[in-house]
Amino acid sequence: MCPRNIFVLKTFNYISMKNNVIKTKSFAFSVQIVKLCLKLRENQREFILSMQLMRSGTTIGALIREAEHAENKADFIHKFAIAQKEANETVYWLDLLFNTDFIAKDAYACYNKEAVEILKIITSIIKTSKANR
Repeated sequence: MCPRNIFVLKTFNYISMKNNVIKTKSFAFSVQIVKLCLKLRENQREFILSMQLMRSGTTIGALIREAEHAENKADFIHKFAIAQKEANETVYWLDLLFNTDFIAKDAYACYNKEAVEILKIITSIIKTSKANR
């Protein structure tokens, strides 16, 4: 079971991004990934896999932010395509951390569910953007 409000941002951040679902979700996910990776380092003394997860999990939101100011539609789609790859890689690192007993089943289920949901939204945005070229 996911801890209550795990993906809720502090009020200030939420208000500034409330009209863009993927932007809000990817930022909140990044915050939670950073917290998870810090716990993995402190509690499990795990440094290598957590660094990979931190890199891919936080890059998703950064690419979505970059796409906001894309030079054109092709650049927008390209940035989202890279975000899609990073989201998929994040799912991989979560799977690996779970299957090597670094994260518990309930935490894994929560993070994985959010990562897959973000991946699906990104995929939908790419498909719609390609169709509307």
